Amino acid sequence: MINRRDLLKTAGILGTSSLVPASALALTSGAESTKVKSLKKKFSFCFNSSTIRGQKIGIEKEVELVSKAGYHGIEVWVPVLNEYKKSGKSIKDLAKKIKDSGLQVQDAIGFAQWIHEDDQIRAKALEQAKEEMDMLVQLGCHRIAAPPAGATDKEVPSYDAVAERFRDLVEIGVQQGVIPQLELWGFSKTLYKLSQLMYVAAQCGHPQTRLLTDVYHLYKGGSDLDAMKLIAPESIEIFHMNDYLASSSPATITDADRIYPGDGATPMTKILQDLVRHRDKVILSLELFNPQYYKLDAATVINTGLEKMKRLVEMV
Repeated sequence: MINRRDLLKTAGILGTSSLVPASALALTSGAESTKVKSLKKKFSFCFNSSTIRGQKIGIEKEVELVSKAGYHGIEVWVPVLNEYKKSGKSIKDLAKKIKDSGLQVQDAIGFAQWIHEDDQIRAKALEQAKEEMDMLVQLGCHRIAAPPAGATDKEVPSYDAVAERFRDLVEIGVQQGVIPQLELWGFSKTLYKLSQLMYVAAQCGHPQTRLLTDVYHLYKGGSDLDAMKLIAPESIEIFHMNDYLASSSPATITDADRIYPGDGATPMTKILQDLVRHRDKVILSLELFNPQYYKLDAATVINTGLEKMKRLVEMV
């Protein structure tokens, strides 16, 4: 039979120092240090090109600078890729340039109106999504953001219907090899709260359902950061990195108010700890729209953003 003291030891209720010899404590400390290092290795760093879109240097130069800075990946915008194609350039050639640079296209930001109430608009949006996914496969990208574009001005009457529509999009994505990431938009009238996002994900019921969010949208929409702990580890692969000032208000804050992660009021270390605790890998992608940063040299913004993220990861 297990006596009471052994039971308490097993449960970890008694203080460690009262039960474990000093030599064992040293070993434990070493193990914890190794564990912390292992956690940090779970993070990889990505750059969303929105962060320097004001500099208008072109996607090829962006790839060059992002690679030189030391990022692991890049997030591209579908409208930018479409313009690139229209200029007569090849997506396959761009894919080779990105691969040769050592980067991976981790995600693409698209705006197909898969959620729209109008059946015809939604049907066209799904066809649009297919075409965009075809292009992304050529680029070596296997994720695409799926924000509530087309439902931002008013709340949809049924979130069950939203779940059905998202499932349709996910099934197309599985066929194409590009998985949609259901994205939170805090400024929208639909899918502005994490609870709404989670309901749609649960009601959709597709095993490939993935969620995409960030500090700004959580704050803008009025979501509790602790709700992130309720999301299954496999359901979040990318987290957009940004911050906001303590003086900001959810009612008035805009995309333009996003600042470097770690420069604001958000408990970023806690968020990163929660994100990485039960996940094998988390992609941290810097996504800003700050006009003040657009005035700076693109390389400076790119390098500063990576330094800020790495500093936060060191604190995890």
